[in-house]
Order: sequence, then C-alpha cells, then structure tokens
Amino acid sequence: MKLVPLADRVVLKKLEAEETTKSGIVIPGKEKELPQQAEVVEVGPGGMIDGNEIKMCVKKGQKVIYSKYSGTEVEIDEEKFTIVKQSDILAVLE
Repeated sequence: MKLVPLADRVVLKKLEAEETTKSGIVIPGKEKELPQQAEVVEVGPGGMIDGNEIKMCVKKGQKVIYSKYSGTEVEIDEEKFTIVKQSDILAVLE
C-alpha cells in the first residue's frame, strides 16, 4: 500500500534514536528522547491552501528536523510514519 499525502502534507519516517551517547552511556528505551529527525518518504503537491499558494520545499529522500510533538502517526504494513504539514519542518539536514 502506498501512502500519498494531500495538499501541503509530508510523510516522514523517523530515524532511530541513539541508544548510546557519544561518551558511551547506554540510554534505556523509556528514557530516550523522541527523535526529531526523519527521512522524507512522500511529499504532497502543495497548491492553493486557504487562498495562499504553497510551494513544496522538501523532496523525497531528504533528512529533516521537525517540531517535537507535531504531526499524526500512522502505521501502514507494520511500518510507522508521521504525517506533518510542511510548516512543521524546521530544517533540512545536508
């Protein structure tokens, strides 16, 4: 099944949180910070939204940082995705 976003929505796949810190400290599962980095899986077409033209700035395959508690989590074919508005994406990692 393919997940196709509408309007200014972007489908993200979260990157796994680090289980050990750079100094070698192991972080238990419950204590891990929610990951804010993700890979763009699909991008909506943009267009006219509330009378404003929205151009999509992100592309499939880019790694991004998004707002901490934004979006809607969905599970398709046992894979978890997050659907966010483009405005919830804060930066592109290069």
